Amino acid sequence: MDHFLYRNGALHAEDVPLAEIAAAVGTPFYCYSSATLVRHFKAFDEALAGMDHLICYAMKAASNQAILTLMAGLGAGMDVVSGGEYARAKAAGVPGDRIVFSGVGKTRDEMRMALSGGVRQFNLESEPEMEVLNAVALEMGVVAPVTVRVNPDVDARTHAKIATGKSENKFGIPITRAREVYARIARMPGLKAIGIDVHIGSQLTDLEPYRQAFAKVAELTEVLRADGHEIIRLDLGGGLGIPYERGNTAPPLPHEYGAMVQEMLGHTGCEIEIEPGRLIAGNAGVMVSEVIYVKQGEGRDFLIIDGAMNDLIRPAMYDAHHDIVPVIEPAPGVEQQPYDIVGPVCESGDTFAKQRMMAPLAAGDLVAFRSAGAYGAVMSSEYNTRPLIPEVLVQGDQFAVIRKRPSFEEIINRDTVPEWV
Repeated sequence: MDHFLYRNGALHAEDVPLAEIAAAVGTPFYCYSSATLVRHFKAFDEALAGMDHLICYAMKAASNQAILTLMAGLGAGMDVVSGGEYARAKAAGVPGDRIVFSGVGKTRDEMRMALSGGVRQFNLESEPEMEVLNAVALEMGVVAPVTVRVNPDVDARTHAKIATGKSENKFGIPITRAREVYARIARMPGLKAIGIDVHIGSQLTDLEPYRQAFAKVAELTEVLRADGHEIIRLDLGGGLGIPYERGNTAPPLPHEYGAMVQEMLGHTGCEIEIEPGRLIAGNAGVMVSEVIYVKQGEGRDFLIIDGAMNDLIRPAMYDAHHDIVPVIEPAPGVEQQPYDIVGPVCESGDTFAKQRMMAPLAAGDLVAFRSAGAYGAVMSSEYNTRPLIPEVLVQGDQFAVIRKRPSFEEIINRDTVPEWV
């Protein structure tokens, strides 16, 4: 469910016509719906209502300060994977005791930042990281709360580039070595183990891989407690998928996920943390772009739009599908035709869709990429010196630019030319 619907023949974000935003800020741009963000967060919160829990928004999905501030106001925690994300979370008013620090390559400076500013826990990914964090904590005279990310060797049945829970992935330690690793932590005065962390991948469309992983976590919880460790918290990661293609089988809903968590882990008595990102932000955002040219090729027609792979890289990186719809609703019964939808970047990979069936379009028409709220703006770049595109947040009949488009001068002036050149 999202709040991007046609009204009187025009696609709206809540109560604002997308064409109105395009006229005000230019194209391309990202647009987010506050109502959708709130609805999706509450769906997860309600799904775990019977358990002690915290929803830590995975801010790598979409990390604009306006979105983070909205999430913080709902009581969300934050899952961060860098010092920059930690700083963003704090700037949005999230207290340290609601910030979980994840990621495989935490630096000493990042550890110091979080220990100084407050942190709910570090999710440790390796033994070398464990040793470094212990040393940093001792230098600062504090004890760092930690979980260990265990790799359960479960196939998440998702895209290879976003699977994280198999033995060949770079994340976590083998679950078979967990007892040994937790025993080492118990001998480190700068660390205090308080739970277990697991995350098997992103865009999961089936609950079975979760069941397999959580069964192993439940068993490990009892084993570690028997060894004398105080396991009070289980961080289950995120990864629940969203429906990128309308009409296809929908992924499990948050309440189905919540019931499965209760079934598999409710008996442990642990506080549950989950870290949804895509499911909260994905369908809460669209990217709007304008058709520059309709080009007739040999055996195919091309829609050349002003959005490009640097603005939305998911199709080029993951072969990802996004529904692409005209902002002005086609007349009923209009005959569709196939288009290759491409951007202006000088790369063959700058292709969003091939032979996509669309109502006929012309230069100047607007199209919207649905389900673009997650891993869209955050993964964009200024390749080809194309400015980062604006981000806009809608609430009811209001909209505001929450990241402006930089000018060419601003981009160029960030560079410094040495005197000796």
